[in-house]
Amino acid sequence: MGNHLYSCLTIFLFAFYISCSTGGLFSKKTPHQQYEVELKKDKLRETPEGRAWMAASSAALNNPQVVPVPYIQKGVFKTDKPRALGLSFVATKGQKLTFDLSQDRETAMAIYADVYLQKDSTDRSLVFSADTMTRQFAYTVEENGVYLLRLQPELNQGGEYTLSIVAGPSIRFPVSGKVGKIGSFWGAERDAGKRMHEGIDIFAPRGTPAIAATDGIIDAVRTGGIGGKTVWLRAEDPRVHIYYAHLDQQLVSEGQSVRTGDTLGLIGNTGNAIRTPPHLHFGLYGYGGAIDPYPYVNRQVEKPHALKEISIPGLLKFKKSLKKSNKIGSVADSVLVPLAVNRNGYICELPGGKIIQAPFKKVRAIADTSLISSLN
Repeated sequence: MGNHLYSCLTIFLFAFYISCSTGGLFSKKTPHQQYEVELKKDKLRETPEGRAWMAASSAALNNPQVVPVPYIQKGVFKTDKPRALGLSFVATKGQKLTFDLSQDRETAMAIYADVYLQKDSTDRSLVFSADTMTRQFAYTVEENGVYLLRLQPELNQGGEYTLSIVAGPSIRFPVSGKVGKIGSFWGAERDAGKRMHEGIDIFAPRGTPAIAATDGIIDAVRTGGIGGKTVWLRAEDPRVHIYYAHLDQQLVSEGQSVRTGDTLGLIGNTGNAIRTPPHLHFGLYGYGGAIDPYPYVNRQVEKPHALKEISIPGLLKFKKSLKKSNKIGSVADSVLVPLAVNRNGYICELPGGKIIQAPFKKVRAIADTSLISSLN
């Protein structure tokens, strides 16, 4: 179904526009920023260690390591020098990113975790900062793009941790049970290409409950037009209005408050869907217009495969067979400090401080810990 009565949104979106706050996302300092203030207060920020900590903080954002989502790594922060690690990944508007940062309770350290949206090579904005006491935290993506996660412990703190990142839906699937199947997606042609589908169609048996995807208030219950029997739900998040169309029955009234999972109506094929099997047209609208709802409700959550039992060695070195490789060049004889291990290899620090990724097949562990002095 395509451009569904967009003009009906005018009064809804006017209220949304008036209610929008122009204040910044972070009126208070983040835990990382608070720690910077503490360093300055304790006169540690201008010490060699303090300056190194600040430099590592910036370097992690300027040289992040590209990783996929879902993702998992086992990491370690060593205490020989201040370090931070930046990870870069792509996320889609409507996804809920869940981060799990677990540590051994006996050796737990305070790790500052901050999420940034990368605008371009030099411009980024902080979108989320986690509480250092929280093992699991989540962020709902508000804009398609590249995101950065920076991890950094306090000065002189170290230890091992495990990090996982999973992308899932941010709101409830709008059809009850497991019978609903998405059969038509955002952007599909309608009316021989005259318009595009502004939503998704979820097919289910007639009479299957269409449920509230989030808490909110029923703004409109209408009958007529291409949507047939419809329900508009104003989400608790004022930036989102949700549209349910082709219902067989509407079971709510205007002004009614609903909770996630409440039944709003029963699936049918009213309106211009009269010649199709019963289905729910599900649409999302914001102040800028229609939004692809699929990432918001996609139930196919991929989880990262468990890591093999691979310990993080003290030091690494490129294998001798690679010394002649032009791609490696002058770093062939470098001693590498491993910072993390994932399914593909190690995230390592070069002697100059630059961080790279090295596949398992290209490096070997070395036991000569006296070489650590060459890294500082």
